[in-house]
Amino acid sequence: MSGAIVLVVGGGGREHALAIGLAASPSVSEVHVAPGNAGTAAVATNHALSDSDVEGLVGLAEGLDCDLVVVGPEGPLVAGLADMLRTKGIPCFGPHSAGAELEGSKLHAKQVMQQNGVPTGGVVVIDDADQIEDALDRFAPPWVVKRDVLAGGKGVTVTDVRVDARRAIESAIESDSFVLLEEFLLGEEASMLVMLDESGWVALPASQDHKRVGEGDTGPNTGGMGAYAPAPVVTDAVRDKVFERIVEPMHKWLSAQQTPYRGCLYVGLMIDELEDPYVIEYNVRFGDPETQVTIPLISSDLYQLLLAVAEGRVADMSPVFSESHALTVVLASQGYPGPPRTGLPISVASEVLVDAGSSALVHHAGTGLDEQGRLVASGGRVLASTGISSSLEGARDAAYDLLAGIELEGSHYRRDIGHRAL
Repeated sequence: MSGAIVLVVGGGGREHALAIGLAASPSVSEVHVAPGNAGTAAVATNHALSDSDVEGLVGLAEGLDCDLVVVGPEGPLVAGLADMLRTKGIPCFGPHSAGAELEGSKLHAKQVMQQNGVPTGGVVVIDDADQIEDALDRFAPPWVVKRDVLAGGKGVTVTDVRVDARRAIESAIESDSFVLLEEFLLGEEASMLVMLDESGWVALPASQDHKRVGEGDTGPNTGGMGAYAPAPVVTDAVRDKVFERIVEPMHKWLSAQQTPYRGCLYVGLMIDELEDPYVIEYNVRFGDPETQVTIPLISSDLYQLLLAVAEGRVADMSPVFSESHALTVVLASQGYPGPPRTGLPISVASEVLVDAGSSALVHHAGTGLDEQGRLVASGGRVLASTGISSSLEGARDAAYDLLAGIELEGSHYRRDIGHRAL
């Protein structure tokens, strides 16, 4: 029997990690990525097609006779890519457009949490400037202002300066007609990626990412400067509470909807000093860079697991997870998280490192090839160095050792990834 043909949608580090995992599957003969990057080109066939071209992606999947489509970013899911693929009889890992509204609309997500008794912070919806002062008085600073749009992780303002909070609220009302003001939750953040369909669910090892650009978790928020898994803040007791209070109620609700949710439910957690978990947000896809540290910890066949979810039978699966630790460090372009400097050549001494008991690999994100075939930076988060080892210290050392052999003018990275656990 010939192997499966898989299309991965997206072009970042998350999609490179998925492409590597799928290419390693004994069930898979071909991996295709649209649009992909310089890293995916080494393990798959890239197609110069935007991940926002939903009709084009459906046509590509049909033309390739795909056995599975795996959708990385949230945009095409909200736009209905999974719906269109399923009408063509093509299995898709990623929820339908109604399910994707858990990320597409923060207000909808909050309402679903409240409806199902899922622990989360308080919220006020503001649609008139006259309501701002009263709303700010309801919560102690810092204030969390969230736009109800897909903003690539940049639609949130967290500030303890009242005038800045007011300005963010006014700006959001002007552009979107309303905005959410949320209660700030104290504690330590973690993420749990849950593979979920109507038959059941499987939780991947919990991870923790570093969103701030500067060491010591300082400076502006980014899409993520690094991550590690498993995250020790998610103890057995915390994990059991997450399953009981968050995952089970959400699975019950999603399974009762007219169209089943089939994909990854990313649960962004805040864990307080009593080890009680609260939901900060839901995403409807794998996180980035969390994917880079969770996919390598899946020892069993990744394709079979993703296909089972896409076909609504994950309850039949018993995935095997490694006992290893993984840690990834993001290398960012000069200027990031502001406008990045792109087009500069990247020198990579080695794409992989294998040492005694540890290994590391490069996950490409914002990379491409210029007209001379040279590797160049094409985005803000350029690549990530991911270490895997029997200990978190070993994974960290392997990641930084490999990163030391990468040169990109003006680039920067954090030197303290994993510091909360280490």
